Amino acid sequence: MLWLLLLQVLASCLWLGHSEVVTSFADCPQFFYEGAPPDAVLEPQNPAWICQRYSNAYQYATLYDRDRRIPVYSAYKYQPKSDKIHDPWWFVEPQLIDKSSLKDMERESVLIEQQEFTLDQIKQSQAVFEDYNQLIGLDRGHLSPSGHQDSIDSKTATFTLTNIVPQDRSLNNGKWSVYEFKTMAIKSKGCTTTYVITGAVPGNNYVAQGRVNRPSHIWSAACCQKNTIRRTWAVIAENNKNEVQHLTLGELEARLSQLYRKGTVSLFHSDCPR
Repeated sequence: MLWLLLLQVLASCLWLGHSEVVTSFADCPQFFYEGAPPDAVLEPQNPAWICQRYSNAYQYATLYDRDRRIPVYSAYKYQPKSDKIHDPWWFVEPQLIDKSSLKDMERESVLIEQQEFTLDQIKQSQAVFEDYNQLIGLDRGHLSPSGHQDSIDSKTATFTLTNIVPQDRSLNNGKWSVYEFKTMAIKSKGCTTTYVITGAVPGNNYVAQGRVNRPSHIWSAACCQKNTIRRTWAVIAENNKNEVQHLTLGELEARLSQLYRKGTVSLFHSDCPR
């Protein structure tokens, strides 16, 4: 009997350890339709699953690439309100430095002056403010944009460098901006809830003295829910020109499968039409 009990305990421990790996967004499943994040094809070699937390609450979710120092994607609910953030602080993620550290995103200066981290410690597995300070022809491109959020806290939380990629300036201020603020409003009209995943395909070039990857493409997909009816749409843009291509969800997934060359990409739960 004792031997059988020990086997049961060991099996339970193994199962618990396995669940921690496969349910990385377990603390913030609400940002994914039916709680289902994209499959593992998009995962980098050195990933970090971040439930983006600000003001003691989760605001959206990000899969982050520690080696390339850019997000793979950010997932959120589209809930736009017109409140604007004036001169926001830029944050970094303490959890990428030390998992026993602060749970909320924080400013570099606070981590250095109050938490006694060094800048080198912060820089080791994420981008910092100086990485984006002297970019030429590139902007800090939000994957989860502040204009798609519904409160001051959730808008403020988008200004973290774990939600930012080097984005072509003409694209960010041009066709991508049109999609974010005009097309999304039209497409999501009548939706009870619109789930959005916006991501970046890693490129071959780096900026900030080789520290931060410049993505080759920026993409976004949405799954709109209204009672039992679901609609989807998607876009992709090359990150060196001011053009946005409109696709079905299935077409975007096929395109990403080609770009990543690691398998078939699935971004949303199967209930979202392709």
